[in-house]
Amino acid sequence: MADSTPAPPWGKPGSGPSNAWLRVVSALVLAPLALAAAWIGGLPFALFWGLAAFGVWWEWAALVAVSAARLVMLTGVGALGLALALAATGHPLAAAIVILLGAVATNVVAPAGRRAWVGAGMIYAGSLLLAPLVVRHDAQWGFFAIIFLFGVVWATDILGYFVGRAVGGPKLWPKVSPNKTWAGAIAGAGGAVLVGWAVARSVSPGDALHLALIGLGLSVAAQGGDLFESSVKRRFGAKDSGQIIPGHGGLMDRLDGFIIASALAALYGVSRAGLDGAARGLLQW
Repeated sequence: MADSTPAPPWGKPGSGPSNAWLRVVSALVLAPLALAAAWIGGLPFALFWGLAAFGVWWEWAALVAVSAARLVMLTGVGALGLALALAATGHPLAAAIVILLGAVATNVVAPAGRRAWVGAGMIYAGSLLLAPLVVRHDAQWGFFAIIFLFGVVWATDILGYFVGRAVGGPKLWPKVSPNKTWAGAIAGAGGAVLVGWAVARSVSPGDALHLALIGLGLSVAAQGGDLFESSVKRRFGAKDSGQIIPGHGGLMDRLDGFIIASALAALYGVSRAGLDGAARGLLQW
């Protein structure tokens, strides 16, 4: 059944210069934490992304499963907790199976008419938990692969935001996200290509063209993830997924592009070098 909640006045409150500064300050706080967790690896890295996945799931369930949100949330948290324990102890395939079973379980307890959305949210949050851990697992290449992912998504987000605001011009998809422009999208993709080339020159010079193209593909995926999350919020009449991050809203608002980009990167890496070599498969041709 279609949601009758009217769409909010997108792009009006919180879109001025003060909001931009809040985004910068929030990024300066969160980025070092993400980088430190990536450098340390192991259990701290797993816990970092596990907590992020719990937060994304909580926001998603609150958004789409209003009448049974608490039961849906707790069911999903149980599945994500077990998946985290399995992934952190070197059992990513078992973790993926638990996430799929969690999608089924949350679907069962979800309100009628929202079950497909709830199940999709479990896969969405589970991807955020599992994909970074699969990519980081490789002791030799994992850290570089995560930095590559961060660089691509951050370049896409930062250049897309600021170039889009400065240049303006035709909108990318006004019905879904009225503030995003083609100029910002192209600038973000160009920045991701440069990140791919720079990472390759640092860690694998012979793969510069490969990583530039991978950077482009992941940037498109990140922008698609951003638009997907915007469409979900519009579908359920919300401006932000939450208020936990000043200038950004909720965790979903901050991580939407990274969720899709990291999932695609993990799938690509695994398809080329297996579960134990996803980072190598991503970075090396």
